[in-house]
Amino acid sequence: MPDGRAAHRCWAGYLTLFPLLFALQTTTPDPGVGVGGVADYWPTIVRAGWFLGGFLVVVLVGRFLVEPILARIVRDRNRNNPTLRDAIFLYFRAFFLVAAVLVGVGFAGYGQVLTSSALIVGAATLAIGVAGQQVLGSFVSGTALVFDPDFNVGNYIEWDGGEGIVESISLRVTRVKTPDGELVTIPNTVLTSQAVTRPYGRGKHRIVERISLTNVDDIDEVTRLLEGAAVGLDGVLANPAPSVYVDELTEDGVVLRVRYWIEDPYQRNVFAIRSAYVRTVRTRLAEAGIAIESVLRS
Repeated sequence: MPDGRAAHRCWAGYLTLFPLLFALQTTTPDPGVGVGGVADYWPTIVRAGWFLGGFLVVVLVGRFLVEPILARIVRDRNRNNPTLRDAIFLYFRAFFLVAAVLVGVGFAGYGQVLTSSALIVGAATLAIGVAGQQVLGSFVSGTALVFDPDFNVGNYIEWDGGEGIVESISLRVTRVKTPDGELVTIPNTVLTSQAVTRPYGRGKHRIVERISLTNVDDIDEVTRLLEGAAVGLDGVLANPAPSVYVDELTEDGVVLRVRYWIEDPYQRNVFAIRSAYVRTVRTRLAEAGIAIESVLRS
């Protein structure tokens, strides 16, 4: 979120719109002298006062009531994405600026100008909506991602077409770094219109390996070997303890499901831990004369 001085300049900039009120006056009386001159300008002064009152009410409500609530929500949901937070507050202040001007114009007695132009405004809005449908759709999708607590910068995600770590989220697109080091830009409409998987979340994460073996005479012994290969392995948690279950019996052997846990995973250390585990398993089983047919990610 911008610092206090930037926010102050943003809200203070609204005050530069006050001269617009006087442009709405259709006739300007000739300058007068003394009390008579003030009386000639009195209707304009009254309208300016009403405009200022309505304008300030909306600005103050947005600045001191709505913005703090929005700030807490955005910070809680997007702690690692200051770029998105800044964009949200920019659009928020622009919205309240427009609303403040409209309310001020209405308070000043120029509401009939807006109502008489409703057809023109409606046509312009329709034209903009049709022309910017894709952009507006991405904007709405980006706003939805803001309020999704399970989607944030630093998450490893999979979607229909790729996978990688979320590098940044804007109100239009999301940028993801793939395991090959490529930076992919994805429209937010894509991520909100299909299933997105988070195989590696924050905190404890369970990894499951399906290991197909042949020439197995003692399943209990193999189970102990597979569990022991995970115990003490760098990056694998001792609690919960690794576990092994029989997943399937085949004509030539057995398929075992191995589960172990790691903490605070990223794709780079997940791949390294899984690779280290498979190498350890292969060594221990080879010493016991047991052949690995395949290792599958489950």
